[in-house]
Amino acid sequence: MADTDKSLQELDGLFAEARSTPPVLPDHLSAAILADAARVQPEYQPAEPARQPLWRQLAEALGGWPALGGLAAASAAGLWIGLAPPSFMPDPVALAGYEDSSTAFADGSYDMALMLSEDLQ
Repeated sequence: MADTDKSLQELDGLFAEARSTPPVLPDHLSAAILADAARVQPEYQPAEPARQPLWRQLAEALGGWPALGGLAAASAAGLWIGLAPPSFMPDPVALAGYEDSSTAFADGSYDMALMLSEDLQ
């Protein structure tokens, strides 16, 4: 155990000494890198980004395909609820003032023979 602790302490000392002195780049290597960069730099032309279609820009602005999927699902659910509302929600057709002809009779039946027989009597 004591040998292991001593070797680790020596190793820690060596690592600390290596961290305290950063490596030095030789002057000739630094000059070669800068000369190569100066030679290549005038030839470099950054590529222009490709223009995306309008629908793709809109999809990205909304959050991508997952967001568009959620938007489509919410729209379909809203249409469904609007056309066939649950019993606890008011009917939007009734709110608009439209009356169905089936509600004109109290019993809800529409029997032509019964109506004609009442008119003839």
